Parts: sequence; structure tokens; C-alpha cells
Amino acid sequence: MVFVLMAVAVLVLLVAVHRYVWRRFVGDTTAPGGMARRAGTVAVWLLPLLSLGALVSGRVGAPFWLQRALAWPGYLWLAALLYLTLALLVGEAVRPVLRRFLAHREGRGAEVGPGPAESAPSRPGTVAREAAARDVSPFAAHGGPAPAAPVTAGPSRRLFVARAVGGAAAVAGLGTVGYGAYSVLRGPQVKRVTVPLAKLPRAAHGFRIAVVSDIHLGPVLGRAHTQRIVDTINRTQPDLIAVVGDLVDGTVADLGPAVEPLAQLSARHGSFFVTGNHEYYSGAAPWIEHVRELGLHPLENTRVEIEGFDLAGVNDIAGQGEGQGPDFDRALGGRDRTRAAVLLAHQPVVIDDAVACGVDLQLSGHTHGGQLWPGNYLAELANPTAAGLERYGDTQLYVSRGAGAWGPPVRVGAPSDITVVQLASRQA
Repeated sequence: MVFVLMAVAVLVLLVAVHRYVWRRFVGDTTAPGGMARRAGTVAVWLLPLLSLGALVSGRVGAPFWLQRALAWPGYLWLAALLYLTLALLVGEAVRPVLRRFLAHREGRGAEVGPGPAESAPSRPGTVAREAAARDVSPFAAHGGPAPAAPVTAGPSRRLFVARAVGGAAAVAGLGTVGYGAYSVLRGPQVKRVTVPLAKLPRAAHGFRIAVVSDIHLGPVLGRAHTQRIVDTINRTQPDLIAVVGDLVDGTVADLGPAVEPLAQLSARHGSFFVTGNHEYYSGAAPWIEHVRELGLHPLENTRVEIEGFDLAGVNDIAGQGEGQGPDFDRALGGRDRTRAAVLLAHQPVVIDDAVACGVDLQLSGHTHGGQLWPGNYLAELANPTAAGLERYGDTQLYVSRGAGAWGPPVRVGAPSDITVVQLASRQA
């Protein structure tokens, strides 16, 4: 029942927002019955339908070509709707100021009387020419009554303001979306973070882990995006690579070619993988087997000993519905606690379990850093850490913003990243 009420509330909100956007961009700026109004009205009906299709096509098993056809316009419209609406709301504050300014300027113009040349008496024979130049009747020029005639006026003050504010909002909103899409498609940037670990031996000082999460290969981001990520990681020459969940949004049959570049990953101690929630939406078991075939080592509630520390990985919380959720006892139980432990866990919310198990450093993703401002505020409410490095007791948590994007291929205020985490020994 709660889900139904929430769905209805979201639907009502979306209808209201689309109505508001139509009114400000179309209703207030175009003539009734005109082609521009008809085109704008069709767009306001069609674009949300494309967004709905993009959201549900994968879940209902639509052909992959159809998912791709719907994804670009459908997802981009969701981002555009957000920033167009925000820009219009800012415009609501500007609108009355602009109206008052125009009214004041027009009022000052009306107070200015005729100049000396205009007030001088006209010579005989020039009345008709002057009247014609002013588009008035010669009778009116002599002070007599003029025949009624239609007056052609330019856009009204209200229409001018609507078009000026709407145009500025369109430029701001669509410009933001365009830059946000570019920031995703150019690929993630490299961040470098040094994390001191009290138990790390001197021999492991400077050990570098390349952390990548939330690549979200699917109908929008494909093989070319994977190749950019692989090339970026390999250029950092890490000692170990950690792929921390949400690699894909789709099946192995559809996305197998898109992930193939992962076989090119190169690190002295190998590449490791843990599941994210989206793997369970897409079929986790086939994907775990597939990444193993590509040369990655899945850590399914288990650990391995690396030079100077233990590397553990747990399944994502979303696997609980399939009996494959995180098991910290299996992954971390019975180990030598004098050794440092690094945990790969997709969601930051398991940090309390990591603390209880004596983990020194947890590496996570999932949040995207909010992806679309002001989504960062929601991410901060839903997660202990939305992005970056923080300490919880004796455990440190690092959260990557991710290397891709879910839904709209757009990031605003939350740039994508691949993080090279350099471990530091306090004994060095």
C-alpha cells in the first residue's frame, strides 16, 4: 500500500512539473494554434513517454536495440527536466524584477514631451507627408477626428518577459545537461588518495590499489566507455585493481562484448571484483562467471592474502533475496588480526560490520556522489559517507563517485573518478 501511494505521489508530481514546464516554455511564449505551440505540446507528451520506456524496457525484456533507442532521449530528458525546472524556478524571482524595470523605462519614455522640432508649426503642404510618415490620417494631423484603424504592436511586455526568461532558462538548463553529458562521455579522471594504515608493514608501504566502481555498462555506455576506463587504469600502473560493483545494467548476452576490454587490465597482484546491487538486477551468477573468464578474481564473501595485508570482499546487500548476501564471518572470520585488512564492499552502509570485524580500510562505491546536483544531499542522507575518505573508529572508509552513470549519462557536481589508493605504513 505504501509503495502504491508513493508511486501515485511521484506520478502526480511528474504531471505537475511537466505542466509547469509546458506553461512557461510553450503556453506563455507561443500563440494559440500556432505551429510552435503544437510542437511544444507534442514534445511535452512524447518525451516523458520515452523516459518511461527507457526505465522499463530492460526490466520487461525488450530487445536490446529497442532499449538503446529509448535510452538516449528518454534518460537525457530526465536530466533536462530537472535542470530546466530548476532554471525556471530561478526565473520566477527574475520575472517581476524584469517587468518592473521595463515598466519604469516605458514610464520615463512617456514623460518626455515633444522636442522643439516636433512642436514647431508645419508648413502648408507638409501635413499629409508628416501624417503619412507617422502612419496617421491627415485629418488627425489637423486636430480633426481620424478614421479608426488597426494598430500593429510588437510583443507585449508580458510576452517579452516570458520569452526572455524562458530563453535564459533553456540555455542554462540544456547547457548544464550538455556539460554533464560531456563529463561522463570523456571518461573518469584519476584521483589519488594516500591512506595510512597502522598495521601495514614497512614492506607494503606505497602499495597502490586502483579502485573503480559503478561503471554501469548498458544501453547507453558500452564498449568504448569500458576501453577508456581500462586504458586510464593501466596508465596508473597499480599494484592491484579493485572493481567494486555495479559493473553492468543488463545481461551477459547483451553486454558481453561491452565488457571484453576488462581482459586487458594489468596489475602486479591482479584484478578483483565484488558484486553491486545492479549485478543482482541483471543476473549475478552469469556475470560472476563471465568476469572470471576475463581474468578478474571474484571475491564472494572470501579473502586472499596480499603482500602485507588481507584483501576481503563481500557480496552486495541486494543478494540477500537470493541467499547470496554479505557474510562477514566467512570473509573475515578466523584471520590474523595483527595483519591489516582491506575490504571491498559495494555499499558504504555496511561500515558498521566492517568496524566490528576489525577492518582497517573499506573501499566502496554505490553513491555516485549524488551524480546530479542536488542529489548529493540525498546521497549524504542515505549513506554514512557519500564520497571521499572518512574514519569510523579504527576503520577508514573510502567511497568512490564511480566511473559511469546510472540512468541519464549526465553528471553535475559529482565528477566520475578512478581512484588510486596508496597505502602508507606508519613504520616507514
